[in-house]
Amino acid sequence: MATFPTPTLFPNAPCHGGAEPPASSQTRSAADSVGIARLAAASPCADAKRGTEYFILPVRSILNACESTRVPFPWTINPYRGCEFGCLYCYARYTHEYMELDGADFERKIYAKANAGPIVSRDLSEKCAAGEHIAIGSATDPYQPAEKEFGVTRSILERMAERDGLSVSITTKSDQVVRDVDLLRKISERSSLTINITIVTLRTRLARLLESRAPRPDLRLKTIRALREAGLATGMFAMPVLPGLTDSDEHLEAMARAASEARAQWFLAAPLFLMPSSARHFLPFVEKNFPRLASRYREWYSRAAYPPEDYRKEISEKVSALRRKYGLGSSPAQAHPGPPAPQLSLSLG
Repeated sequence: MATFPTPTLFPNAPCHGGAEPPASSQTRSAADSVGIARLAAASPCADAKRGTEYFILPVRSILNACESTRVPFPWTINPYRGCEFGCLYCYARYTHEYMELDGADFERKIYAKANAGPIVSRDLSEKCAAGEHIAIGSATDPYQPAEKEFGVTRSILERMAERDGLSVSITTKSDQVVRDVDLLRKISERSSLTINITIVTLRTRLARLLESRAPRPDLRLKTIRALREAGLATGMFAMPVLPGLTDSDEHLEAMARAASEARAQWFLAAPLFLMPSSARHFLPFVEKNFPRLASRYREWYSRAAYPPEDYRKEISEKVSALRRKYGLGSSPAQAHPGPPAPQLSLSLG
């Protein structure tokens, strides 16, 4: 297996093409902000291309405590703030608001966390108890295009590969994860590691509408196969399930069948979760491109971030039946016994 050097972290590069960053790129004054907003306002531009600007973000910690009751893990790592994949429905757009940025900037202003390797080593020693689960990529994709240049994710994995007894999951939409098979194998030999490949639809044109810069669905299926061939525990996240777009019996069955054929070990699906900042972005898209669905989306998501309970139950029952039909697990823990460290336990439908 070929090895891959860590890309040069945070090169002292001018913005793309030698140009200065647009005058509007960082109009906030660091002195007028506090906390993460101040750090973001003072972050230097490392590059700008494809209509996206990249900044170097100094941080005190890489390992973040997760207090949300919606997820079953105590720690998260997001190597980047913002995500260039541009998924219109992404719930994490609200995280840019902490930096006093608009949610629409989520894919246009990407912040790469500086000095991630040494910081995560310290965090793992000081914060994380043995076996406590760490979810990488819970808010932004760790293998988005910025990773090719900045290599933040790989620098974190290199430090994890030096340790025993970790419990780690990686969630991504990118085939770029295959680049790190060498490291992933090392981690899985010493710790519990599971990898989730997210696919919303197998329909390429719909995927391009919803996720303009994410890899094609067929490339993600090939990624599941490649990771399984490398002996890594891998499953499919068929989420979010979009009402009226990807929730038909035919669509869900095609997804489960594809997961099985790609040798995925588990298959999880859950309906769209739409935070207010994301709704402001996604609902106009639905109205423009799928007007027949607009009233349902407005009715459901103007009152709550989740669709009605009976709809969620219906999707959960359909997915459970498909798992039984295609012999797919309901969670990484069920599908892969792994090393002694406790595994992540998920039950999202």
